Amino acid sequence: MRLPEKAFYSIALFVLMLGSTTTFAATFDGYECTDDCSGHQAGYEWAEEKGIYDENSCSTPSSSFNEGCQSFIEGGAGVVSTDDDGDEESDDDE
Repeated sequence: MRLPEKAFYSIALFVLMLGSTTTFAATFDGYECTDDCSGHQAGYEWAEEKGIYDENSCSTPSSSFNEGCQSFIEGGAGVVSTDDDGDEESDDDE
């Protein structure tokens, strides 16, 4: 493979990698997620399955699990949201 071809493939690979590392702001019922919100989802589902309504039961070493559990207690919907454009309230200027 010649040098120009290697450079082309290197640039193409770099561009593909950039696209795959794009991050987004994800929340789980208003709680910020650091990854894919799976910890929040697990805590929510656990609390739902166990019928947990006491926030003292949401005390584990995992803060995301605890927040998911807390979300269930607070009556959250258990929904992951992605909001790339920031604060939604600023759109209501009319």
